[in-house]
Amino acid sequence: MDDAGTTRNLLPREIRPGVFVCMDAESVARAASRYFVEWAWQAIAQHGVFRVALSGGSTPRAFYRCLASDEYRLQVDWAKVHLYWGDERAVPPTDPESNYGMARAELLIRVPIPPGNIHRMEAERPELGRAAEAYEDLLRSEFEKDDRGFPRFDLILLGVGNDGHTASIFPGAKGLRGTSRWVSTPWMPHLAKRRMTLTLPVLNAAHRVLFLAAGPEKAEILRDVVERPLDPPLPVQLVVVPQGQRMFLVDEAAAALLRPLGGTADDPSSNLQSFPDARAPRKPRDDG
Repeated sequence: MDDAGTTRNLLPREIRPGVFVCMDAESVARAASRYFVEWAWQAIAQHGVFRVALSGGSTPRAFYRCLASDEYRLQVDWAKVHLYWGDERAVPPTDPESNYGMARAELLIRVPIPPGNIHRMEAERPELGRAAEAYEDLLRSEFEKDDRGFPRFDLILLGVGNDGHTASIFPGAKGLRGTSRWVSTPWMPHLAKRRMTLTLPVLNAAHRVLFLAAGPEKAEILRDVVERPLDPPLPVQLVVVPQGQRMFLVDEAAAALLRPLGGTADDPSSNLQSFPDARAPRKPRDDG
């Protein structure tokens, strides 16, 4: 296959509105890295900073590792990137279950981001409710707000749980849409624990939300989320981002049960997404 054909097969293709499919999990990580680079430059050009809420999970882990590689990390002006978290388990940052700890190992120690630009959720504190209030106070001091008074992240990364949860918003949770809180500490009955999470209105206030999913174990839930209007809706289905953009970036295995709209599943060139070219690295501007 020639270089053009190879590049075409590596591009994500839109098989349904907002659902972009890559060849495999590695391609998802590379595509997410290229989007991150492009969106960072756009946000920095528009308002001088790129504010991102990170996620835990295996697919984000691969993305962080890819973003920290020489191919991508030199293209980001890390001094103008501020990182937050969408949710966190009630564990110390050194615990293997810590979302912050995973991001630190795969990304933070590998890129030149100033320590003051990293804003982790201190969910290991004994008084988790007060820790959530402190995190909400931090967000309130730094963010522009939408017309409902919620913070507007430039990008929120999310996963798709096998039960349809996202961040730490699980099916059956009460008061999802009506809350005025930015950060909450929901009780996880199946774990007998609490977690800290951004609330649904905060997720929906973002400029962009990017769901990452890979692997055959995601196929059934992705089909339910995308094709089946459920009552009550799954938490992932409630993230609609009315004033922004919602995207699912998934691999072929996760998308195996989805029915494409426009083009065919056998035609990898159908509905190609316009995609930034990362072959020529973009160096951060030296403008102080």
